[in-house]
Amino acid sequence: MTTPASPLATVGILSIGDMGVGIARLLKANNYRCITNASDRTTQNRARKNSVDLVPTDIELCNAAHYILSIVPPRDATTTAQRIITAASNPAFGKRESPLSFIDLNAVSPRTARDIAALFQNSAPDIRLIDGGIIGAPPKLKDDGSWFRPSIPVSGPYRLNLAQPSGAHLAETLNMKHINNKIGSATGLKMCFAALSKGFTALAIESFTTAHALGVTAELQSHLEEFNPMAAHSAARGLTAMPPKAYRWVREMEEIAATFESEGGFEARESIFRPVARVYELVADGTELGKEVTEERKRGKTVEDVAALMGQGIRRRKEKRE
Repeated sequence: MTTPASPLATVGILSIGDMGVGIARLLKANNYRCITNASDRTTQNRARKNSVDLVPTDIELCNAAHYILSIVPPRDATTTAQRIITAASNPAFGKRESPLSFIDLNAVSPRTARDIAALFQNSAPDIRLIDGGIIGAPPKLKDDGSWFRPSIPVSGPYRLNLAQPSGAHLAETLNMKHINNKIGSATGLKMCFAALSKGFTALAIESFTTAHALGVTAELQSHLEEFNPMAAHSAARGLTAMPPKAYRWVREMEEIAATFESEGGFEARESIFRPVARVYELVADGTELGKEVTEERKRGKTVEDVAALMGQGIRRRKEKRE
């Protein structure tokens, strides 16, 4: 009987959402142990289903992990970093052979990334912070046995491929590329990319919702397919994939706005992404689309249904105001 090889390293993942699950599966397939600490039952069940070991406290997470990946909604990025700082400041946080690495992969602005870096520098300087962002869909095993992997640009003074244990292998497995030594560069790249993709989806939401109200949805689709087939494809893909993620994208659009203002030099009155955030807020809080979860999709699986549900939400909002 063959004895299983020891894990190359232990990776803590906070939290086990759609992206976290994909990354956990990829890491497990490449001989990494994955752990998490989750208080809500849904996340616990998702972790167990995907062979992610549950630990009861953040202190145990920090003691067991060589690396911690933070993959949470943007609104929770700073709080999650503070959780790890608090755990590492506890006397029960043990001595280590190699420093703990905290890899922040959240969709936040460079300013937020720098604020998080300052928290670590002031309160937990022994933890090595790596700034990063995820560009693309979650990892997925393809029919040919290979893995689709998103791109994960990272930046900052610490390089994962120099870390121990197995840092170089982990970076290669995650398709993680170090772009420079400046905290905020990787998150800024993520913001610029997301502006083009999720910004376009917001335009598609408004365009198709209005076309539905006019009774010309089919005509809009046919004209797009004839005169701008790439936009037709992007709109259909973006609209139908968006509903379970809309609540996350509210804060992400605000972080994009902050990026364009603080890094790009645009004035607040010139930023289009604060209104874009309100579009996703309407989806998440004002329509049935906001109730969708990735594992159990029921509504919004076609462009027509997304437009119809958006129209219903807008009518309900109007009735409440009247």
